[in-house]
This record gives sequence, C-alpha cells and structure tokens, in this order.
Amino acid sequence: MASEAEILDELRRLRARVPQLTGTLAAGVDGLVLAQDTPGIEPERVAALTVTALGVAMRMSDATGQGDFRELLVRGVYGYVATYAAGRGAVLTVLAQDRVNVGRLLLEGRRTGARIGELVDAEAAATAEAAERTDAAPVKAPTKATTARTRTARAPRTTATTNARTTTES
Repeated sequence: MASEAEILDELRRLRARVPQLTGTLAAGVDGLVLAQDTPGIEPERVAALTVTALGVAMRMSDATGQGDFRELLVRGVYGYVATYAAGRGAVLTVLAQDRVNVGRLLLEGRRTGARIGELVDAEAAATAEAAERTDAAPVKAPTKATTARTRTARAPRTTATTNARTTTES
C-alpha cells in the first residue's frame, strides 16, 4: 500500500482546509488502517465499522441501480461521519462537528479521497507489476517420467437371439 506518511499528509491537509473536522482515517477495503488522525477515537474500530458500512452502502447503491459507491454521509446529533471511495483499494472516513459546512465537507472529502485513491492504486499497480515481472520467467519444475498407457481393444458385442418365452404348466 501507499506510504503511511503520504496518506497522513493528505489527511492533515484535509483537516487544515475544513477546520470543523474532528478526525480523519484512511483504511483499506479489508479494514486495515492505512493512516489516521483521529485523536480520542480508536482507529481500528472506526476502520472496521467503515468497511461494514461500505459493504451495506455498496449493496444499497447496486440494488437501487445507482451505480458504483461514491460516498456515504451519516448525520448524528453531535456531527457527521462521511465515508468516501478512495480508489479501488481504500476508503476515507471523515468525522466532523455538527456545525460544519456540509457542502465544503463533501467537496473536500471527495478531492482527498481521489488523491488517496491515486496513491493507493499507484502503489498497488507497482506491486502487481513487480510481481508480474518475477512471474514472467517461472522456473520450470522437473517433470516425472511417465509411462504411456495403452488400452486394449474391446471385443465387439454379440447378441444371441433366443426365445425368451417361458411357459408354466399347472
């Protein structure tokens, strides 16, 4: 995955652009924390809940014919939780106070999600390319000497026509 420092830098820039944010977290779609800036909140728990919510949101958008998942916004009494797709392999979760400008939150969250997605997807592509190069010249395993199997020809079937009548005498 992309370096934690690069992703954390993006998270901090987002918090600087939207001062009412109380926390930011980037996680892989598997629920592992990539980087976080969530003071006072357990990041592993938030990442696990994010992935769970992501699964439900993806099914909801698919079932209703709305296309691929883009974002999820939850409004609570004390603020907002926004989750954004960040490329193919990550999600961005943003926590905000209830007085945040929601339009600004959505705009900046989308931009940051796109940047994090680029970082994560570029790293994943580089890793896949490196793995492909190592797999390009596979070492051929020695083959076992096998003996050829032969089949014997079957004799043609013969059917004898016999009178299968039976009589019973009483």
